[in-house]
Amino acid sequence: MSSLTTRNYGYGSSSSTAYGASAVLSNSQQPLGTGGLAHLRQGGSKPVQEEEVDALTNLLVQSMHNAADPEFLGMCSECGLKVMGEGTGCTAMDRVFHIACFTCRICNCRLQGKPFYAVDGEPDCQECYLNSLEKCCVCTEPILDRILRATGKPYHPQCFTCIVCGLCLDGIPFTVDAANRIHCIEDFHKKFAPRCSVCHDPILPEPGQEETVRVVALDRSFHVNCYKCEDCDLVLSSEAEGRGCYPLDGRVLCKSCNAIRVNALTSNPSTEL
Repeated sequence: MSSLTTRNYGYGSSSSTAYGASAVLSNSQQPLGTGGLAHLRQGGSKPVQEEEVDALTNLLVQSMHNAADPEFLGMCSECGLKVMGEGTGCTAMDRVFHIACFTCRICNCRLQGKPFYAVDGEPDCQECYLNSLEKCCVCTEPILDRILRATGKPYHPQCFTCIVCGLCLDGIPFTVDAANRIHCIEDFHKKFAPRCSVCHDPILPEPGQEETVRVVALDRSFHVNCYKCEDCDLVLSSEAEGRGCYPLDGRVLCKSCNAIRVNALTSNPSTEL
């Protein structure tokens, strides 16, 4: 049977932004915590090392300087440098980028103002993203939503159809022929089921049934109700007493009709050499 896989894809577009200096300063101050510059080592009375104090001081001074600069928009999450001036940066995926730094991870085209897809936290342009998806084996188009897999191949659900009647087989029992072509059960039986040698119709299960009985005699197939004596139309059966098949010269006969024909042949022997 077929198996289904559902994918949910993130989609977004970048936009130019102007960050408030106060928001940037607040974010920069947060890592300092309540200990500030007077934080002491755990279990001791000596202050932190001088170089650590200098680093924290420099960070605080830089943050205050940035906050005072109305041109500062944030730190680019790609190159780590300042984004300065309106029109030089954009936001995407809750991050700040230089416009020149916000590019497709595959082809490196600029994405500012364009649709993109976030894949594992990194942006893909629409073309690269679609090219990375599995293609439907019928229409060869990318599968954006739900993938239906059958016989080891991917399909759009709407493309998974019977090759005879075109019925969509998503969630419906199906089977394949020797060439691995998809068929609904009904059309498969009509196409490949053995045919009765009397009425020439396919021998199929009754509606609502999964199996049927086929009678095989003299290398021929019969419906149960078509398996009759050719002389008297008695329905034959190997399970009923006196109703078995007694063939003669390729004819399907009951026991009585077989005896009649045998008597006729023996009472009028052929004189041909």
